Amino acid sequence: MLRLSREIAAPADLGLAGVIGVPEGSRLNLKLRLESVMEGVLVTGTVRGSATGECVRCLESVERELKADFQEMFSYPDADDRTRSKAEPADDAEDDEDTLLLEDGLFDLEPVLRDVVVLALPLQPVCREDCLGLCPDCGLSLNDDPDHHHDAVDIRWAALQGLVTDQGVEKDNMSGTASDGVQSDAAEKQEK
Repeated sequence: MLRLSREIAAPADLGLAGVIGVPEGSRLNLKLRLESVMEGVLVTGTVRGSATGECVRCLESVERELKADFQEMFSYPDADDRTRSKAEPADDAEDDEDTLLLEDGLFDLEPVLRDVVVLALPLQPVCREDCLGLCPDCGLSLNDDPDHHHDAVDIRWAALQGLVTDQGVEKDNMSGTASDGVQSDAAEKQEK
């Protein structure tokens, strides 16, 4: 068994495109444990780094610390021949796709890191859990002004809007003043 610690530069496109990811060239810290087993080398490790992106609600920048654990078997090229029982079929295409091979005594961790990092990233990152997002009408950040709103009038009711004043008193169609019946009702309510 061998334990290693390495710091590597992040490869390109490590993350969810347009949402959140590890910037290319930023530092990733790896802690690895390599174990020789009958079929090959078992690699167990942890990757740590920093991911940046945008909040899906308010579009502010988001930075998250990333930590992901992984374990992967890198097989010797001839391991299948040595460990396969005689009863098994010789070409199992599904197993061959998932098998990672050692090449000249070396293994490539990039596909493994890409898989584990992408799965560890949030699909919908937010700047904070109670982020209010943006106003759908004007785009103002509701985090800055939580009481922000627009008085939207349904166009189907817009013609009736002119018939009611702020206190609920009807206007006379001709003069624009409150009608006599409504005025006397309002006066009675004030006296009580």
